[in-house]
Amino acid sequence: MSQNILSIDQGTTSTRVMIFNSEGKILSKVSKNLRQIYPRSGWVEQDPNELINSVISLSKEALRISKLGIEEITSIGIANQRETTIIWDKNSGKPVYNAIVWQDNRTSDLCIDMFQRGLSDDIKKITGLVIDPYFSSTKIRWILDNIPDGQKRAENGELLFGTVDSWIIWNISSEKNHYIDSTNASRTMLMNIHDLEWDDYLLKTFNIPLNILPKIKPSIGEFGVTAKNIFTKEIPITGVAGDQSASLYGQACFEKSQIKCTYGTGAFIMVNSGSRIITNNPGGLLRTLAYNYFSSKNYALEGSILSSGSTMSWLRDNLGIISNLDISSDISKSLDSLEGLYFVPSFAGLGAPHWNTNAKAMISGISFSTHSDHIIRAALESTAYQVKDIVESLDISIKSSITSIRVDGGQTSNDFLMQFQADILGLPIEVSKNIESTALGAAFMSGIGSKIWKTENQLKSIYEHSQIYEPKMNKSEVENLYSGWLNAINKLNY
Repeated sequence: MSQNILSIDQGTTSTRVMIFNSEGKILSKVSKNLRQIYPRSGWVEQDPNELINSVISLSKEALRISKLGIEEITSIGIANQRETTIIWDKNSGKPVYNAIVWQDNRTSDLCIDMFQRGLSDDIKKITGLVIDPYFSSTKIRWILDNIPDGQKRAENGELLFGTVDSWIIWNISSEKNHYIDSTNASRTMLMNIHDLEWDDYLLKTFNIPLNILPKIKPSIGEFGVTAKNIFTKEIPITGVAGDQSASLYGQACFEKSQIKCTYGTGAFIMVNSGSRIITNNPGGLLRTLAYNYFSSKNYALEGSILSSGSTMSWLRDNLGIISNLDISSDISKSLDSLEGLYFVPSFAGLGAPHWNTNAKAMISGISFSTHSDHIIRAALESTAYQVKDIVESLDISIKSSITSIRVDGGQTSNDFLMQFQADILGLPIEVSKNIESTALGAAFMSGIGSKIWKTENQLKSIYEHSQIYEPKMNKSEVENLYSGWLNAINKLNY
């Protein structure tokens, strides 16, 4: 009987479900776009019920399209948007508030207060993170403060918290397992990154009761089995990770100093830093858990870009200057230059390495000759510049070891962006043949957990690239362009 893995990729703008065989090939693939809810400026929410309904319905649809029997699904892997925060009633299973999405910055004032209280160094030392609304802890605090009797209900054990992986596992597992994988837990700003346990000091700091938190589990291992009323069979869930960790794993970045970038709603650079946490100053980058299983831990340095694909969507949906994002590459190639035009897309603040919550989006260098095509190209270039900001922040010992960058995500099909990225970095850009690296990574983890594959060396042989973009731009031109970008960043009102 064939061995296959059902892989769930629950993202910010869509849910995708795929079935992979033991050779890493996609047998079926389905997706559904999800609503974003914007109650106020800077607030971003989603309906938790819409999320879980999409996961269940798409999983059944992927199975139907694959024409496989349910007995041919060996295990399930889950990858998910990280930091997004859900709290639900333990007894009814109903969410007490919408999911607060990772991009949401409503807790900016709370973060400023934490800075002023001198908590920054402690939090960085314990969690590897910086104080920012991006992470889950302040979102939890906001929900408990803004629903009726929130704190009291939490202390009485009536509420449960989870990131999206926890919400999925709780809803599809036969025993209603309240689990979180360690990579997702590392993004809550509540987990000690050294021992991978909830930290008592941080729980007291945020006044969050331990009893609402899920049990932390390794990325690869046993998360329970699915309820029979979902698939008619109990299928083991054996691999779970945050989307960026899953992408790193899916691109077979198993060695120290291997680096990947995923271009999606945001863009996320992750560098495998091996079994030890980087203790010296990571230059505004986050120290996070890449993945773990059994007794092994793999850490990473990460740079998070908060607006990438969402910038292009804004041009289409809000400004109406482009109807089809697929033509943005040809539009950009048709221009000789931007004549000093820069687009700084800090719609949700600036992420790594700047970490400024209050920064607003800005277009710098507009003149009478500027037209919509210039703005489209400047928006594309902004992602490449932000990636360079992060790579430039890496310690020289890591940066000098990087020979290429593996990339995945929807925007890797944009020929202009990929070539400009190679040019501005001065590094080859290796585009994954399977741009669904996040789903593939979840499948890889699940397959290791269910023993379809026994070693990571087997996974290395599955990974393939489709194209390599070599840098072509001369060094002086790169320096001039990047200098202009840094000047634009400095013009932001900090």
